[in-house]
Amino acid sequence: MKSRILTGLIMLLCAVAFITTQRANTAADQGQQIFRFDTFGDEQLWTDTLRMHEVIQSSVSPATALSVGLKVDATALPADFLATRNLNDPATTVELIKLNAVVGLVGQVRGTQLKSVGITCAICHSTVDNSVAAGVGKRLDGWPNRDLNPGAIIALSPALTSAQKAVYNSWGPGRFDPRFNVDGINGPVLIPPAFGLKGVGFETYTGDGPISYWNNYVAVLEMGGHGSFSDPRLGISITQEPDLVTPKLPELLRYQLSLPAPPPPAGSFDRMAAKRGEALFMTKARCASCHIPPTFTDVLAGPDPNVPLLHDPAEVGTDPLYAQRSATKKYRTTPLRGLWQHPPYFHDGSAPTLDAVVNHYDRVFGLGLTTKQKADLVEYLKSL
Repeated sequence: MKSRILTGLIMLLCAVAFITTQRANTAADQGQQIFRFDTFGDEQLWTDTLRMHEVIQSSVSPATALSVGLKVDATALPADFLATRNLNDPATTVELIKLNAVVGLVGQVRGTQLKSVGITCAICHSTVDNSVAAGVGKRLDGWPNRDLNPGAIIALSPALTSAQKAVYNSWGPGRFDPRFNVDGINGPVLIPPAFGLKGVGFETYTGDGPISYWNNYVAVLEMGGHGSFSDPRLGISITQEPDLVTPKLPELLRYQLSLPAPPPPAGSFDRMAAKRGEALFMTKARCASCHIPPTFTDVLAGPDPNVPLLHDPAEVGTDPLYAQRSATKKYRTTPLRGLWQHPPYFHDGSAPTLDAVVNHYDRVFGLGLTTKQKADLVEYLKSL
């Protein structure tokens, strides 16, 4: 009797575990769909206002799209598609959009006509592995698309003035200004990675809020989604019904938190030097005083975990402009996740290499590191 009860209990627990896993997988799948394909109704900006569907239909060939950093998901392509199409013909781009193959771009195609177009989270926060060709391969969600030139793409719109186009064209690849639409100041920052966020907290450059705060901000204010966003600190209160953003934030968050930072490629750093660099990181270089393992940030290390621990720009020798435009006026300590993957560094890309990062802090904090110690520290950072 006891054996039967025990067996039944085990089976019940297994069933519960299976259901829980299935639900988690379903939520992750939903989050992935939102991340990759949900425009949040932002066609109201990209189609109705900017008329980008007209631009794509008439003048954006696959070759042009790739030249401004757009990526193509090879898994969505029929066999021999690229070999049998004219990559200098905008009609081929419309075909790619119809196949949902342009990463981060979603459109409605009727026959051969592109009727509407919108963007998704993936346009900036995904790339591909280039396994088929440059810019064509399997998706790498969460990887910042540092080839993408958002400003050049926006500047193609016939709805913009020459002055507006000049601002957008000034940004360059891998940079976007998420506050330009709010304050009119031109100061782009690097597109950040969206991987390795689990456990970090207050994930934006300036620690304005957690991931879902920023997802909401970007979806409504930057992507042009049909949703609601409010932040009294910034004097912003937008209400659009129906809200196509807020209900999707929990599933989107779950998916983003599931994206791990990519490990460094084999042989990409010197292991012995990295070991010495780790010791320096924890001691003489004083990096760990702010970049606290395992998340390598101190943003949750304050007395109240619901309030971010932030730093004045002068404290870390960083350009203050972007911080001044934020709700907090400060910067959070950057989590050191997958550093090998996304040069340049700092919010504004002012450090082209990890060597430049180390030299910056050696100078600002007067660390007195030797050339060899700096090199060892770089090898450790490459290993994270």
